[in-house]
Amino acid sequence: MKNLFKVAILSWLLLTPNFAKDPAQLSFEGLYSSWGVLGLEMSKQVLDNVGKEVKITGFMAPPLKADAKFFVLTQYPMALCPFCSSDADWPPDIIVVFLKKRQSFVQFNAPIEVTGTLEVGSQTDKETGFVSLMRIVDAKFKRK
Repeated sequence: MKNLFKVAILSWLLLTPNFAKDPAQLSFEGLYSSWGVLGLEMSKQVLDNVGKEVKITGFMAPPLKADAKFFVLTQYPMALCPFCSSDADWPPDIIVVFLKKRQSFVQFNAPIEVTGTLEVGSQTDKETGFVSLMRIVDAKFKRK
């Protein structure tokens, strides 16, 4: 009887449409709502998707080092890396991407789509000392 029940549940799961939601699509234009007293204010779309899977299209800035497990995603192609000294100077058109596993980097002018979990709040990476205000973690990317 138990096996019949397991088969029924497995069949239902296999035949039922996938109810998992697609990742929320973010855009660089929609990351921040305005400049506030404390600097950049994150948009409602960002705040509603913290801790959730998101995707965003942009360009990979040249990495800090060839074997890095993270990179900066930019709205426009950049030949130089846009690293900042602190989150107070954080530009509104970049986002840090921490990869789930190492991937081969692409040219700075090739559009890519990044998918991963959205995190916000000032954070300093222990390994590199890089400060970020917003990040996509456990990420992967593909060429567009």
